[in-house]
Parts: sequence; C-alpha cells; structure tokens
Amino acid sequence: MGSGIAEVCARAGVDVTVIEVNEDRAAAAEDAIARSLRRAVGAGKLDEAEAESAKGHLALSADLADVGGSDAALEVITEEEAAKRELFARLDELLPEAIFLASNTSSVPIMKLAAATTRPERVLGLHFFNPVPVLPLVEVVRSIMTSEETLAAARGFATERLGKETVDSEDRAGFVVNALLVPYMLSAIRMYESGFASKEDIDQGMVLGCAHPLGPLALADLIGLDVLEAVSESLHEEFRDQATVAPPLLRRMVEAGLLGRKAGRGFYDYESQPSR
Repeated sequence: MGSGIAEVCARAGVDVTVIEVNEDRAAAAEDAIARSLRRAVGAGKLDEAEAESAKGHLALSADLADVGGSDAALEVITEEEAAKRELFARLDELLPEAIFLASNTSSVPIMKLAAATTRPERVLGLHFFNPVPVLPLVEVVRSIMTSEETLAAARGFATERLGKETVDSEDRAGFVVNALLVPYMLSAIRMYESGFASKEDIDQGMVLGCAHPLGPLALADLIGLDVLEAVSESLHEEFRDQATVAPPLLRRMVEAGLLGRKAGRGFYDYESQPSR
C-alpha cells in the first residue's frame, strides 16, 4: 500500500519521501515502485519519460527525521493502534506546520490517532484501496475534531493532484467500505470452514454470479489475512456484531503465517501458482 501510494503521488508530480523501518526495506520499496512503473510503461499507461520523471520525485530513507519540511504526511504502517499513535506523536513534533497528518488505516478510529497530537484538527483518514495505481477510490474520514480546512485540503489533494474519487465517512470503525466488505469476507471464510462449499466454488460464485473481479477468499489473500483479522477485531470492538467476529480458521491461518499473497500462501498457494 505504501509503495502504491508513493507511486501515485510521484506520477502526479508530488515530491515524496518514503520512510521504511530499515535500509533493506527502503531498497525493497524502491524496487517495487520501479517494477510497477515498468509494468505501467509496458501496458501503455505511461511512457518512458513519464516513468523517469516519477522516479525523480521519489526519495527513500530509513530515518523518520527525513520527513522534515514536508507539507503533509500519510501514515501507512501496521494496523496496530499503539504503533500508529506513537508515529503520529512523532510526526506532530517533526511537522509542526503540516497542512494535514493522514492515516491510511482500514479501521482504527481517527480520533484515537489525533489524540496523540497537539493539533487534532489537522488529523484525518485518507484510506486508499489496493492496488493504489489502479483503484480510483479514497475514503476521506473526519474525526469529531477535524477542521473543515483540513478536510478541504486533503480532499483537494486526493482529487485534484492525484486524480482520485472520494467518498466521505464519519469516524467509525471500518468507515464505509470495510464496514460492508469485511463481514462479507468473514462470512465466506465461515462457509468454507464449515465445508458448505469449496474455496474455488465460493470465489467463482461471486465472480460469475455477482460480477466481482475477485472472489471473497482470493480478495482476503490480496488484502492480507492479518490485516483482515485486525480490521475484524476493530469492527467487533466498536459494534459487538457477531458478523464481525474472526472465524477460528482465519485466526489459525494468521498464527501459522499463512497471510495470503504477501506470504506466498493463504487460501491459495501463490508460490506454486505465481500467475494466479
């Protein structure tokens, strides 16, 4: 997600500093963006000059202090509230003049992150969707403290600079899309877990019967099963709806490290079927 957002910003001519946890991860992010740009050139979506220009707008580092002087920040780290709060507190110190501090969280309430700063009115959610260079949507999430000026600036950045479409959401776990999508995926996992239908038939049913581009289990693999579990926990904590409880199979798979595409195996095996 972070690499995809950075790529979209760079392609739009925005100077981006990508911060990773260490130099190896920074190099991996740079490689991922370069590969994605090459695919875009190969698909005719960019020409070589545009791809090279995008690279020129990117800087990668493992030192958070290198964000100093940035006009805004967008957090795209692990879906853990404590880690996000710690990062927002540091960004608040490093970027006292930032127009906005945004989170790409799928489910953590924005107010909890804003409370870690001294300027909660400048904190909001900008939730992109994966793959970011392809999907046009950004959810704009306001907390009870987010100012109208911050919302307008962030919405304008997403639409006018990045060419995205936006929908507005109040600050409730899951926002608009995941509040609807996650119970659907959890229901599919329960169906598979119970033996009611095979994973292939569940996915084919939704692709061919409802014109979804991916079935729910393949989509869960794309999102990451650990992310799905974290979002389900946030939803259940807020709403106490049984439909948001993570099924035992999902929990066991996360414990086993079967996290989906990024791990090479989830509901499907991507190492033996790399083209899936």
